[in-house]
Amino acid sequence: MSRQFRPRLIPTLATLVAFVIPVGLGTWQVQRLHWKTDLLARIEAGMTADPVALPALVADPAAWDYRRAFVTGQFMHEKEALIGPRLYPGPDGRMLPGLHVLTPLVRSDGGGIVLVDRGWIPLDKRDPASRAAGELAGEVTITGILRAPEPRAWMQPENDPARNDWYWFDLPALARFAAVPGLAPLVLQADATPNPGGYPIGGRTILKVKNDHLSYALTWYGLALTLVGVYLAASFRRRNDPTA
Repeated sequence: MSRQFRPRLIPTLATLVAFVIPVGLGTWQVQRLHWKTDLLARIEAGMTADPVALPALVADPAAWDYRRAFVTGQFMHEKEALIGPRLYPGPDGRMLPGLHVLTPLVRSDGGGIVLVDRGWIPLDKRDPASRAAGELAGEVTITGILRAPEPRAWMQPENDPARNDWYWFDLPALARFAAVPGLAPLVLQADATPNPGGYPIGGRTILKVKNDHLSYALTWYGLALTLVGVYLAASFRRRNDPTA
């Protein structure tokens, strides 16, 4: 028995409305893909470019995110904070638990104070006395990657300044903890230049920008095509079908 394409009005309208939604979402993901690709290219260019001096005034922190920079000044080691947990790859490939050392640096150019993420330490090096050799004295120049702190993620615990336990970058709270008038709106993550005594270990900047938009777009377009296939299969009916 031959079949004939004989769509019905209500299913056709319903399918049309349902078809527009995944197509629209897929198109939006394609637009996000182009935006994210451009963003990743800008980040890569910033991380591979020659370092530049951190300006005294940063009006747009986002424009400096993931850019290489250097700053000269003197560390306030007595004001350091510890943020974690942070992992570091051990010699056997296992990820070792630890913390990152955050130390305010008073700029020599009069540009105020910037927080430097000096890098990773193991948990048994929490006490500064256990890594005294790495407490650089006098004027130093630190080169690294600038990061604009992200807001607290919903799964992250609250910071506990009383115990010097930090889980996310709350610059105003860190400034109060260090009893300094304020911190620059960026964190300088130190590069891998070795410190005396081996700790902290710098060069721990991790690119966290994911780019899954292509797979999302293909998923939405795939759903739209599946919907079309179901509609066409349902619309081809036998000639003697009483519902035709």
